[in-house]
Amino acid sequence: MKRVLLGCFAVVLGLASGLWAQGPKACADLTNFKMAGVNMAITKATIVPATAGAAPDAAQPFIYSGPLPAFCRADGVIDERVGVGGVKYGIRFAVGLPENWNHDFLQQGGGGLNGTVQPPVGANAAGDTPGLARGFAVVSTDTGHQSAQVFDGAFMADQQAFLDYAYVAIVRVSEAAKRIIAQYYGQPIGHSYYVGCSTGGREGMLLSQRYPLYFDGIVSGDPAMRTGFSTLGDRWAQVAFNQVAPKGPDGKPQAAFSEAEKKLIVDELLKQCDAKDGIADGLIFSSKGCEFDPGALACSAGRTGSCLAPEKTAALRKAFAGPKDSRGNQVYPGFPFDTGITTKGAMPGILDSRPGMLPTSTATQQDVDAEAAAAPNPLVDTAYTNLSTFSGSGHGGKLLFYHGMSDAWFSPWDTLEYYLNMAKQNGGLEKVEDWSRIYLVPGMGHCSGGEATLDSFDLLGAVQNWVEKGIAPDFVIAKGRSFPGRSRPLCAYPKFAHYKGQGDPEDASNFECRE
Repeated sequence: MKRVLLGCFAVVLGLASGLWAQGPKACADLTNFKMAGVNMAITKATIVPATAGAAPDAAQPFIYSGPLPAFCRADGVIDERVGVGGVKYGIRFAVGLPENWNHDFLQQGGGGLNGTVQPPVGANAAGDTPGLARGFAVVSTDTGHQSAQVFDGAFMADQQAFLDYAYVAIVRVSEAAKRIIAQYYGQPIGHSYYVGCSTGGREGMLLSQRYPLYFDGIVSGDPAMRTGFSTLGDRWAQVAFNQVAPKGPDGKPQAAFSEAEKKLIVDELLKQCDAKDGIADGLIFSSKGCEFDPGALACSAGRTGSCLAPEKTAALRKAFAGPKDSRGNQVYPGFPFDTGITTKGAMPGILDSRPGMLPTSTATQQDVDAEAAAAPNPLVDTAYTNLSTFSGSGHGGKLLFYHGMSDAWFSPWDTLEYYLNMAKQNGGLEKVEDWSRIYLVPGMGHCSGGEATLDSFDLLGAVQNWVEKGIAPDFVIAKGRSFPGRSRPLCAYPKFAHYKGQGDPEDASNFECRE
């Protein structure tokens, strides 16, 4: 009995000191870890020293470069094999195990077509402090294939590799990571969370839809939930602009709008919509209340200078309204007018000649019926709305969505439409607000970035507090490099940040969430 009591005391002491089963030796020993019935190997396990971090790179808004604590990193592979064409495949992953573990697990989502094991940091939608620095044990994965480029789809020639990317790998990695974490710390995980954007947002949705008991809290950002339809929507805008664009010497369409015309459009947009949230500050929080009319810019008889040719204003209406088929049915919801529609760079705004990430096209015609028929992909689309098991009393999962209003790749209206359809399926919006919220981020492009936006907010902390403390996230505080010193409440839909009319307009405390 005395020996048993001493053993229990040692366990308690070890857990309290944060040193239970940790350190270089325990980390290295993970290379011996095995899972019964699973073809898996930990190929490397070493301590990564603490880093002070560097200034964020504005050109790479998706890359976290701030400080991190020391942690054990374990790299592994599941189901390594040789596939079609002699290509080596396997679900590779990396687990980050911090010394001061908070007893929770965080799986971070991928991006593009995956193909790379990103550092297991958990920085997405985490504000200034990534999950690893908060004490989460974090896992990342390439979802079953290796690619030199983020949109290399060669792996799709292999059936299993495509299935792994579509939905299999996420769950296999989750199961393995949870076992590895329990082995390293000597105790099971408290709660499990998933946070991802774009492809990672789609992965979060599929987990809530197909594997409802795996995660307690999920954050899904700018989800690539219907890529066939979103590509159709981007092409629709591109074709609409090509139809009114000036022609080059080769007879092909050039850019539809000059830089001066783009500025004119955004200036008029701000004039019509900026102050609807109580203050003219370069941010349109009242997105649903913004009924922008490009027709106000149309040149009339005798009017020159600050105006657009009427055919260009008509093209704006058509492009942003979204595609319809030959019977007049809306096949994709279109895009909102927002301040980031003229953004340049790697993730251009929709007024760019290559909206979203489409290659530049000179097409002036489009067969919407044919494209719409080919658009659905049941293996990767995530439009299923019955989440009764995920949200039910037996599990009580929490699900947060967010979407940049200037995302030219995947329309925020499509994500909102899913949310409202999901609410209808699960008892109505009022009931669903007990376990799910959605946040629309003005000025933000795809997942982050933008020339005028507040794109830094902590939804990881929000979902954790909701799961573990029962604190519903009516809003979170948003900041951003576009406006140093400014903060706003990012309110859950259908509410939006509205200036109270007095107090420092740069301070979030002087705003309230209104419908």
